[in-house]
Amino acid sequence: MLAETICSAVSAAGLGIAAITAYRRRFLTATRIAAYALVPLGLVLTGAVEWLAGTVFSVTAWVGVGVLGLAWALFMTTRVAERRSLGKAARDTARPGAVAPGASAPAALGKASRPADRPKGRAAEQGDDFSDIEAILKKHGI
Repeated sequence: MLAETICSAVSAAGLGIAAITAYRRRFLTATRIAAYALVPLGLVLTGAVEWLAGTVFSVTAWVGVGVLGLAWALFMTTRVAERRSLGKAARDTARPGAVAPGASAPAALGKASRPADRPKGRAAEQGDDFSDIEAILKKHGI
């Protein structure tokens, strides 16, 4: 009841200011002030002020707002975590030669992996494959 009275008083005051402005021959400004002054009165007549006042002073409404805020925070947290994991996976796959996170550099980066040092032909390529495996085994002490 109090909120409706205050809104009606604000509308009446606004319409009074609009009338004074129109008296000074500033009709465009007076029309704009009158439009703003009629908004609170329209809200009172539609019942929006009563609903809003009931919602603002309701404990259950504020608990609901808190629950919605918590849900939003959880959604955002999962999005950030998902983006970080997708970014990490993209970085791992973008690295050439990496098999697993923390894997050492492949043995193919040695001298034999350079195109100028490789012997030509199919038999030479098979020899390079075995030399890579042999280098890996030596690296691990096998």
